[in-house]
Amino acid sequence: MSSFTIFHNPRCSKSRQALQILQQNNYDHEIVLYLDIELNAPLIEDILKKLDLSPRELLRKGEIDYKDNDLGDIEHSDQDIVNFMIKFPKLIERPIVIKGNRAVVGRPPERIKELL
Repeated sequence: MSSFTIFHNPRCSKSRQALQILQQNNYDHEIVLYLDIELNAPLIEDILKKLDLSPRELLRKGEIDYKDNDLGDIEHSDQDIVNFMIKFPKLIERPIVIKGNRAVVGRPPERIKELL
């Protein structure tokens, strides 16, 4: 069995679909309800490294917190963006599925198969 971690939002259909893929294939997995935990910079930076993405690439641009904080402004540093993710975790694209040192954003959910 492979061990996966899914940063999951049960209210998100794509996140539910990704979790279902893990469950249907009997993959050992840990569910992290990232909206319910206290996020920190080292955790987010580790996830970004595994995703091979910049902080901006992981933002949900349609969220009200994105607009209210003018996160499209290039004056915000990567560290600023990470700090906004900590303060407003809904800004983080989901689901994120991690296996070892690799991760994918499960959009579409079938992308998690890249980790197999």
